[in-house]
Amino acid sequence: MSDFFAHETAVIDEGCQIGAGSKIWHFSHLMPGCVLGEKCNIGQNVVISPKVVLGMNVKVQNNVSIYEGVTCDDDVFLGPSMVFTNVINPRSAVNRKNEYLKTHVGKGASIGANATIVCGHNIGQYAFIGAGAVVTKEVPDYALVVGNPARHMGWMSEFGQRLHFDDKGIAVCEESGEQYRLDNNKVSKI
Repeated sequence: MSDFFAHETAVIDEGCQIGAGSKIWHFSHLMPGCVLGEKCNIGQNVVISPKVVLGMNVKVQNNVSIYEGVTCDDDVFLGPSMVFTNVINPRSAVNRKNEYLKTHVGKGASIGANATIVCGHNIGQYAFIGAGAVVTKEVPDYALVVGNPARHMGWMSEFGQRLHFDDKGIAVCEESGEQYRLDNNKVSKI
């Protein structure tokens, strides 16, 4: 008896660590050495490669491949069919497994459907990557980025609401009432 749920079509290789309360849905494959925290939800047709580490309460939507070199903190949302890469210059005939670049996704970040995260570029905590965006550089904490290549368009609260800063650099989340400060192009919760 396990303390997680796996659909009968899921493939879970030996050597995976899966936290209590996690759910793994249809046709997903967890490879040896991957780690899932508690209460993760792994959608349909997801591949999680060796050495990938997901924190607690990570939501992975359908058709996502998470390649070696990727780590996600708690409460990360990975939208449907979004993509992580792990090699900058892949060639079928050239083995570059020793050149995998790391990508870290900070606590509470959301990555929209069909977005692409080019390896070696970290996503800050509570950042918000718009659907279809192509991330080719670091994304700061609380940043909203959209487009191809992804461009910084503003700031988001921890509740996923757009922040509008006054002339003193203070913004209030419309949903939670929490306050944020913008100082020297960095956002922090007050």
